[in-house]
Amino acid sequence: MSNLALIIGSKNYSSWSLRPWLALKQAGVEFQEICIPLDTPTTHTEILRYSPTGKVPVLQDGDLTIWESLAICEYIAERYAPQLWPQDTPSRAVARAVSCEMHSGFAELRRNMPMNCCARLPGTGRTLKVQADIDRISNLWRNCRQTYGQEGVFLFGSFSIADAMFAPVISRFVTYDVVLDDCCQEYIRTLWSLPAMQEWLYEAQAECKTPKSL
Repeated sequence: MSNLALIIGSKNYSSWSLRPWLALKQAGVEFQEICIPLDTPTTHTEILRYSPTGKVPVLQDGDLTIWESLAICEYIAERYAPQLWPQDTPSRAVARAVSCEMHSGFAELRRNMPMNCCARLPGTGRTLKVQADIDRISNLWRNCRQTYGQEGVFLFGSFSIADAMFAPVISRFVTYDVVLDDCCQEYIRTLWSLPAMQEWLYEAQAECKTPKSL
């Protein structure tokens, strides 16, 4: 059995958990999944058993604990799956920049269009600032695909951490019916149809049908 354990939150809501989970799945790295339901009276206490920050996701590799989604993805790539970054230096540098921008930016989009895999809320959450985030994201996707991803279907050709970082955004765009240009819509369809992504969505739907504990 693998020494790796990924502690995540509810799949319907936990956008940060999806990122390293998808990276591990796409890289074919075996891991144990520990899912802690969010928004229950015991959530914080349960997470503190694993996480020094009281937040998910957290990766445990034996005695080593790594928190923060991007740091977890970096560790996975360095330790287990170097293919999760582009192999040439310029592409890898831009992929890291894109991933960091997603990690620290787009606060208006996250605030007004929270991830909710089970819902369909067309037209909800649209503000001028949210639209500015959407425009920036679509420009990023288009530029990456046209400049670095011409030999594949992802942002940098092959699946990378950059794609994992934007997977929850794609979920948001589906939930809130955000329609983009053909290049970006094709990218959305590509990531949405991944077997691992479909597995996550199936399990998110199962959560929605399960009553919360009182």
